[in-house]
Amino acid sequence: MTTAGAGHAEADRDDKGGIRTALAGLTTRGRSFLAAGVAAAVCSYVLGQSDLLRVGLLLAVLPLICATVLHRTRYRVAGSRRLSPARVPAGGEARVHLRMENVSRLPTGLLMLQDRVPYVLGPRPRFVLDRVEAGGRREVSYRVRSDLRGRYPLGPLQLRLTDPFGMCELTRSFSTYDTLTVIPRVEPLAPVRLSGEAKGYGDGLQRSLALAGEDDVIPRGYRYGDDLRRVHWRSTARYGELMVRREEQPQRARCTVLLDTRGIAFRGAGPDSAFEWAVAGAASVLVHMLERGFSVRLLTDTGNAVPGEGMDGFAGAGHESADAAGLMMDTLAVIDHSEGGGLSRAYDVLRGGTEGLLVAFLGDLDEEQAAVAARMRQRSSGAVAFVLDSDTWLREPGDVPGPLDGSAERLRLLRESGWTAVGVPRGAALDELWRQADRERGGVAAAGGEGP
Repeated sequence: MTTAGAGHAEADRDDKGGIRTALAGLTTRGRSFLAAGVAAAVCSYVLGQSDLLRVGLLLAVLPLICATVLHRTRYRVAGSRRLSPARVPAGGEARVHLRMENVSRLPTGLLMLQDRVPYVLGPRPRFVLDRVEAGGRREVSYRVRSDLRGRYPLGPLQLRLTDPFGMCELTRSFSTYDTLTVIPRVEPLAPVRLSGEAKGYGDGLQRSLALAGEDDVIPRGYRYGDDLRRVHWRSTARYGELMVRREEQPQRARCTVLLDTRGIAFRGAGPDSAFEWAVAGAASVLVHMLERGFSVRLLTDTGNAVPGEGMDGFAGAGHESADAAGLMMDTLAVIDHSEGGGLSRAYDVLRGGTEGLLVAFLGDLDEEQAAVAARMRQRSSGAVAFVLDSDTWLREPGDVPGPLDGSAERLRLLRESGWTAVGVPRGAALDELWRQADRERGGVAAAGGEGP
């Protein structure tokens, strides 16, 4: 879905100095005319030539008139900016539309537009517009692109005006700016059945009791307003009073996506680094689970979640799903390495209740952190871990692999604790690893006598 953000600029007026500001904008030609006029006036006084005085006054007044008119005209030009879209994935392009409108009764001279953009979005765009008639408007556009996530300000827009004679040149800056949000790339994932789902009730729906808790397993007493069609006659005969059946309502299955952001767990930087792969993977799983109707929550090693997120996460349904996905994408757009050294805070959050399906994107793990991650499995109905080894990601193509380190041992520990642990080689596609995790879980379930 394409979204657009529009920002109407207001002038940064600075009327202090008035004519002084106008004179400061005189070009070399304007200053030369002014100096020549003053010199001609002095010579006419010394030589007593009145005709030379008229020429001197003409030369001196012309740049002053141009500066005064241009100084008054620059506040009569309106500018606006519009982004389409305002949120793009890394590597995608957005188009910026600039619109200038002459709201004065006089035509403008030559207009030069310059929009300020961060260097990661490309070169600074510059445009030259010819004379704009009174009440006329001009529109130009340019493209921006970034391979790096983040929020990038666009603006302020600068407008440089010149008079038809080239005597004066003034710059006007507009105060407002817009923000382009570059979110992680989202990879489509196959609709596999990992865990956390209830059979027979759709992808992400479970059945729950509508009115009472889990301990109330018998029909309840009749209450005023209850539908008589819900009367449970067998229980009524047994207890000697009207008893009604308790209805069931669908409850969304839950999924928690854990993103390891520890700085010591990832080495390397740039769009092809292991950390960027993990962020893009977390974004893909979040969007995929929302589309399947899960209640989704994003969790980091610091124990923090998305601002405004409830205890059960965001529910995926219609417009709410799109809004939730946008909010989580905005959070992932600016997420960075944390200074923490462990996963204990995330474990404290997870052990507070049953979390349904747990999908984790983990960096380098030592023995202690691998043990903490292993304990996280106890509070989830299913757990999938994508473990990234920094040594593998830093190795250049063609390099001879070094001796085996503890990464294989960490994967074994996670698998023994119940995780479906998958090692992530450099440049791997998440969809392939997603299917691999489903096959591995299916093999474990078949060996253990579990259902699909």
